[in-house]
Amino acid sequence: MSGGGGHLRVSVDKDTGVAVLTLDRPEKLNAIDLDTAAELAAAWREFRFDDSVRAVVVTGAGARAFCTGIDRDVAVPQPNSPYMVDDPLVAIGPKANDLWKPVIAAVNGMACGGAFYLLGEAEFIVADEEATFFDPHTTYGMVSAYESIYMAQRMPFGEVARMALTGTAERISARRAYEVGLVSEVTAPGGVLAAAVDCAAAIASYPVEAVQGTVRALWLAKEAARAQALAHAAQLVSMGNLSGERQAGLFMARRPGFRLR
Repeated sequence: MSGGGGHLRVSVDKDTGVAVLTLDRPEKLNAIDLDTAAELAAAWREFRFDDSVRAVVVTGAGARAFCTGIDRDVAVPQPNSPYMVDDPLVAIGPKANDLWKPVIAAVNGMACGGAFYLLGEAEFIVADEEATFFDPHTTYGMVSAYESIYMAQRMPFGEVARMALTGTAERISARRAYEVGLVSEVTAPGGVLAAAVDCAAAIASYPVEAVQGTVRALWLAKEAARAQALAHAAQLVSMGNLSGERQAGLFMARRPGFRLR
């Protein structure tokens, strides 16, 4: 399998069994619109049936961003009920599409907001030393529900809380992300994709049954708590998000620069 949709590039090395899935909207900082969300879900589902793919690396095109979450230009119609909230990003990750092949995230540049849907469903993360992580939701009057739940599975509680609550005032450096356990390796600038592919190739060289069984076991260790928390996320968003007009006003407001830690 190779190619991909309009905003997604997919390549597969048949010799190593490693697929590279690239968000390809660098002009939009790899933000995800509805087409890209659908392409991601379709790619993960296709990987399920492609036995030549034994491990996957997910990354973003360009040096500025891995992914900056949902495209702010996207309009998502919502039913008039707090019990039914449509989130276009809920199915963009591998586990949401029942893929139990190992996935490594190669983070270059910014990873923020909805990027955590992807990072939260990867087995581990490799980051360029210039990568940064932050969650802007509270700054703009939105609840960080899914993002905080995903990151609470990977980082100490206090670090997740600080990132979610400080919004755009702070960004976590790749080095700090490594120190708190979010990132497993920090690479020199420009080296993150090669490092992630090397890891994926090593894993892909092992017996498939053993690898996929181990992936499933790892996720079973925390699946119940994660599923229970995610079941409440949509309602928290519905109750806590400001109206679209008030969010737009906050987006237009001038803000001071961020602190990198």
